[in-house]
Amino acid sequence: MSDELLRGLEPGHRFRCDGCGNVTRFDVVSTARTRRYHHFDLGGDAQVEEEEILALTIESVSCRWCGAADRVRTETAPSASD
Repeated sequence: MSDELLRGLEPGHRFRCDGCGNVTRFDVVSTARTRRYHHFDLGGDAQVEEEEILALTIESVSCRWCGAADRVRTETAPSASD
Protein backbone atom coordinates (compact mmCIF):
# COMPACT_ATOMS: atom_id res chain seq x y z
CA MET A 1 0.00 0.00 0.00
CA SER A 2 2.78 2.43 0.87
CA ASP A 3 4.50 2.05 -2.52
CA GLU A 4 1.29 2.89 -4.36
CA LEU A 5 0.65 5.93 -2.15
CA LEU A 6 4.27 7.05 -2.50
CA ARG A 7 3.66 7.37 -6.25
CA GLY A 8 1.09 10.11 -5.48
CA LEU A 9 3.92 12.37 -4.30
CA GLU A 10 5.95 11.94 -7.48
CA PRO A 11 5.84 14.52 -10.29
CA GLY A 12 3.22 13.65 -12.89
CA HIS A 13 0.97 11.86 -10.40
CA ARG A 14 -1.64 12.92 -7.87
CA PHE A 15 -4.03 11.59 -5.26
CA ARG A 16 -7.76 11.23 -5.92
CA CYS A 17 -10.48 10.45 -3.39
CA ASP A 18 -12.98 8.05 -4.93
CA GLY A 19 -15.43 9.00 -2.16
CA CYS A 20 -15.90 12.70 -2.95
CA GLY A 21 -13.73 13.35 -6.03
CA ASN A 22 -11.17 15.57 -4.25
CA VAL A 23 -7.81 15.87 -6.04
CA THR A 24 -6.28 18.83 -4.17
CA ARG A 25 -6.38 18.42 -0.36
CA PHE A 26 -4.94 15.43 1.52
CA ASP A 27 -3.37 14.73 4.90
CA VAL A 28 -0.23 12.64 4.39
CA VAL A 29 1.45 10.92 7.35
CA SER A 30 4.98 9.84 6.47
CA THR A 31 8.28 8.82 8.00
CA ALA A 32 11.47 10.05 6.31
CA ARG A 33 15.14 9.30 6.78
CA THR A 34 17.16 12.23 5.45
CA ARG A 35 20.65 13.64 5.13
CA ARG A 36 20.74 17.42 5.62
CA TYR A 37 23.50 19.96 5.18
CA HIS A 38 23.09 22.51 7.98
CA HIS A 39 24.88 25.84 7.57
CA PHE A 40 25.39 27.68 10.86
CA ASP A 41 26.27 31.36 10.84
CA LEU A 42 28.63 32.84 13.44
CA GLY A 43 25.63 33.86 15.57
CA GLY A 44 24.46 30.24 15.80
CA ASP A 45 21.46 30.52 13.47
CA ALA A 46 21.12 27.59 11.09
CA GLN A 47 19.69 27.02 7.64
CA VAL A 48 19.24 23.72 5.85
CA GLU A 49 20.90 24.30 2.48
CA GLU A 50 20.63 20.77 1.08
CA GLU A 51 18.43 17.82 1.90
CA GLU A 52 18.53 14.32 0.48
CA ILE A 53 15.74 11.87 1.22
CA LEU A 54 17.33 8.50 1.90
CA ALA A 55 14.11 6.62 2.67
CA LEU A 56 10.47 7.65 2.69
CA THR A 57 7.51 5.63 3.94
CA ILE A 58 3.91 6.79 3.56
CA GLU A 59 1.93 5.61 6.57
CA SER A 60 -1.45 6.98 5.55
CA VAL A 61 -3.21 9.40 3.21
CA SER A 62 -6.65 10.71 4.03
CA CYS A 63 -8.96 13.07 2.17
CA ARG A 64 -9.15 16.50 3.78
CA TRP A 65 -12.69 17.03 2.46
CA CYS A 66 -14.50 13.85 3.50
CA GLY A 67 -11.95 12.20 5.81
CA ALA A 68 -11.82 8.92 3.88
CA ALA A 69 -8.55 7.03 4.06
CA ASP A 70 -9.70 3.82 2.40
CA ARG A 71 -10.83 5.47 -0.85
CA VAL A 72 -7.70 7.46 -1.74
CA ARG A 73 -5.78 6.25 -4.79
CA THR A 74 -3.06 7.58 -7.06
CA GLU A 75 -3.46 8.46 -10.72
CA THR A 76 -1.53 10.11 -13.51
CA ALA A 77 -1.96 13.88 -13.29
CA PRO A 78 -3.16 15.75 -16.36
CA SER A 79 -0.42 17.64 -18.17
CA ALA A 80 -0.44 21.43 -18.39
CA SER A 81 -1.57 21.19 -22.02
CA ASP A 82 -4.65 19.03 -21.19
